[in-house]
Amino acid sequence: MTKKEEHIRKPDWLKIKLNTNESYTGLKKMMREKKLHTVCEEARCPNIHECWAVRKTATFMILGDTCTRGCRFCAVKTGLPTELDWDEPERVADSVEQMGLKHVVITAVARDDLKDGGSNVFAETVRAVRRRNPLCTIEVLPSDMMGLEENLKTLMEARPNILNHNIETVRRLTKKVRARAKYDRSLTFLRYSKELHPDIPTKSSLMIGLGETAEEIEEVMDDLRANDVDIMTIGQYLQPTKKHLPVIKYYTPDEFAEFKELAMSKGFKHCEAGPLVRSSYHADEQVDKAQVWKEAAKYQNQTQLGG
Repeated sequence: MTKKEEHIRKPDWLKIKLNTNESYTGLKKMMREKKLHTVCEEARCPNIHECWAVRKTATFMILGDTCTRGCRFCAVKTGLPTELDWDEPERVADSVEQMGLKHVVITAVARDDLKDGGSNVFAETVRAVRRRNPLCTIEVLPSDMMGLEENLKTLMEARPNILNHNIETVRRLTKKVRARAKYDRSLTFLRYSKELHPDIPTKSSLMIGLGETAEEIEEVMDDLRANDVDIMTIGQYLQPTKKHLPVIKYYTPDEFAEFKELAMSKGFKHCEAGPLVRSSYHADEQVDKAQVWKEAAKYQNQTQLGG
């Protein structure tokens, strides 16, 4: 790869207008006080100001801030994780309540050091958030948990509103981009979650700009649909540091619009595609509100019956 390819100039459409209002600064302060992590900060998401300050959505990152994998696109630190924090689910639930969130995404570092992949803490976080915030929609974004079905089953039994697992890149580039992850294992993970609970929508995200072709992008769409994935997001890869993979191409907004049209033509129920789109971007718009009310009523009935 030439030096020129490593330093492609970032186009104007990737410039972001920051909205650092009192809502944003207040949320940031609360996160530190409660010793919580957000992928919004750890992964340097370009939409953090819009989501925190305007849309009242956030993505909590549980199970610590240290990942057991070292994916070459991700800014989250890698190393030996700390012990599990079983008080974390209640702190997340309390923060969601104080923030008045309409939608929360719960993600986590990969915990390949744990037999359950962290699924029990994940599930308890979903249950804690729902107890305190019955009308807040909950999306979970786990790693593949090494593809173990029992781990996914544990998480899905908590009944999140959306199960999101990111395919991240095309088949050919998976080994180069994702550490320890496998393209087909991600597809199987998504399919199994739908088999467990057909009424819970599934979602996956693709980042582009790493050297994939248009044909390979379409292949990902076809593979996701073949495994009954409902929602897809497509965004531009941005190199977080010089140590990470370089950007090979910046796609234009028009190209993203074409990818969105193509995805919808293939049967996805919803697709977000754009230069700054990330997995959780406008996630609150992707939830079936009728399902939210149904889940809230179901939980309240179980509580009244002592279930």
